[in-house]
Amino acid sequence: MIQRVQTIWLLLAAVTISCLLFIPMVTTTAGNIEYQVLATGLYQKIGDVSKQIEAFLPLLIGTIAVAIMSLVNIFNFKNRTNQKRVIMANVVLIIGLSFWCSQYAKKIPGGLETANYNVGMFLPVIAIFFCILAIRGINNDEKLIRSADRLR
Repeated sequence: MIQRVQTIWLLLAAVTISCLLFIPMVTTTAGNIEYQVLATGLYQKIGDVSKQIEAFLPLLIGTIAVAIMSLVNIFNFKNRTNQKRVIMANVVLIIGLSFWCSQYAKKIPGGLETANYNVGMFLPVIAIFFCILAIRGINNDEKLIRSADRLR
């Protein structure tokens, strides 16, 4: 149901994936120029001015789609088995999204050897953890309903 704990976990998963749009995954410094990789693109930061060098539009659309999928799945509370299936599909998409992010991170000047990994690189893992907790909450709901049916 909407007030159940899986709602919180799915909301946290959506927020975590949405943070990829604002939190850099990889940064590197070449001279006095800092390069950052976000889900929106490759940015060049000189001083306080940040300029987008390359846009990653497919990655941006994929990130938004995975976040929306988690949010929409919150309202699928009447069909718990379908909700679990959608969460499992969401986990697979998050794994694919993280692989896709790593492929775009290789485009950073200087390569990944000199790059610093930021919090954004670990956000998909945290989102997968939240999805697993949501599945656990759904399983607990199913156990509760089965035990209530036995009492009738």
